[in-house]
Amino acid sequence: MDPLEFRPTHVAPPDGLATWTRPDFSEPSVRLDALLPVRVEDVRGDWARVVCSNGWTAWVDGRLLVSLPHSPPGTAQPLTRTADPRPLLRQLEHALAQYREGVEDLADGTVDLETFRHLTHGLRLGVVLDGDAAWLLDLDQERWFYCDGQRIHTLAAVEPPDAGPSPAPGSGPGGDGP
Repeated sequence: MDPLEFRPTHVAPPDGLATWTRPDFSEPSVRLDALLPVRVEDVRGDWARVVCSNGWTAWVDGRLLVSLPHSPPGTAQPLTRTADPRPLLRQLEHALAQYREGVEDLADGTVDLETFRHLTHGLRLGVVLDGDAAWLLDLDQERWFYCDGQRIHTLAAVEPPDAGPSPAPGSGPGGDGP
């Protein structure tokens, strides 16, 4: 599976996540890394069969998965990699500064709610920081990116996951693990 074609729907929780080869507790498998992006392919009760970007599949307790935004802004353009997150971080800082200034003016009573709405109309910002990891929304490319502190990777786009034919229950593409 090409990592640029992979569209995750969830990430593993911050503590990682136990996996099983079947939707029962009889055959435990390896643990998913913390915040590993996965795509949910099948659900049976509380169990979810997930696929990792390398094609490896496993069953997990679906209640513990962290859902990604359902409709992050995006376009139909192909996914790309960006090596340097600094320009995107500058754009995010600028948008946040604009919003903060509007909030301060509203809190100080120097603008009313209607003016605040006008000042912030069209501002969109998306950022989640967790230690050295960051999820950044690039409004120019209209994509979510994941940055591990060294390089930045596309995390999600607006296109839904591929709705190709479902594999037979219990089967999967195989692979080397998560």
